[in-house]
Amino acid sequence: MANTWCELQIICDPVLEETVFWQLEQFGFRGMASEKKGDFRLIRSYLPSQEVQAVDLEALLQNLSKNAKLMSLAAPEIHQQQLDEEDWANSWKQYWHPQEIGNRVLINPAWLPTPDTDRIIIHLDPGVAFGTGNHQTTQLCLEALEDCINSDAVIADIGCGSGILSIGSLLLGASQVYAVDVDPLAVQSTASNRELNAIKPERLIVEQGSVERLVSLVSAPVDGIVCNILAEVIIKLIPQWNAITHTSTWGILSGILVNQAEAVSDTLTQHGWRVTSQLQKQDWCCLNIRRV
Repeated sequence: MANTWCELQIICDPVLEETVFWQLEQFGFRGMASEKKGDFRLIRSYLPSQEVQAVDLEALLQNLSKNAKLMSLAAPEIHQQQLDEEDWANSWKQYWHPQEIGNRVLINPAWLPTPDTDRIIIHLDPGVAFGTGNHQTTQLCLEALEDCINSDAVIADIGCGSGILSIGSLLLGASQVYAVDVDPLAVQSTASNRELNAIKPERLIVEQGSVERLVSLVSAPVDGIVCNILAEVIIKLIPQWNAITHTSTWGILSGILVNQAEAVSDTLTQHGWRVTSQLQKQDWCCLNIRRV
C-alpha cells in the first residue's frame, strides 16, 4: 500500500504567517507554501501520516491560538486531508510562482523554466526548510541587501533556512558567505540551492550550528550579518556577534514584528550596535544596523 501524507491547511491573519511557519518547522512539517486567501493567508504543509497524532495536532493548534491571542488576533483555522505518496511532493508547488522582489531580484521556483528577465534570478527549491521569498521578512531582507552589498563583502547568514539570503548576497555581488543553521535539514537545503545556482562551495560555506560555529569558520571579522529568524531568538544572539565582527560591520535583521523592534533595538544598543534605518511591510519590520 502506498504511503500517505497529511496535508495541513492553516488559515490565519497575515501577521501570524512567520510564527506559523516557525511552529510547523518545529513540528516537522515540510514542503510549506503560502498564498493569499482574501484578507488571510492559507498555509499548506505536509507530514507523513504515520507521524501525525491527534494529540500533537491539538498541541499545535493550542500553540498557534496562544500566539494569536498574544497579538490580539483571531485564532487560526486548521484543516487536514490525506494525500498519496506520489501526490504530496508536487501538490504544494502549484501555489508558488516566480516573484519579483525589490528592484533587482526575482525568485524562481527550481521546477519552472527560467524566465527572460534582466533581474538577478535566484533559483530556489526550499525543500523542508523555511524561506521561499513569499513572506514579508524575507522580502525586506533582500531589498535591504540590494543597498548594502559590495564586491568585497564577506557575509554571515545566521539561521540560513533555504539559503535564500546567502545566495541572494552572492548574486548581488558579495565575495563570500558563511551560513549556519541549527537544523541539519536547512543546511542540506542551502547546499542543494547553492548547487542549483551554480555557486562554488568555497564561496558559500554552510554548516550546522550558530554563532559559536561561525567563530571557528571565519578567518577574519565579517563585513555584514543577515539574520531572519524571530525577535526573541535575535535578542539572545546579539551579545555573541562582536566575536565575528569589526567596528564598521553592518547587519540586516528581520523576523521582527513592529511592536518588537524597540526591544531588539535596546539590546543592540547595550552591545555596541545602532539601528540606522527601519523598513516595514504590514506588521513586520527589518532593521538595518551598524556596529559602533
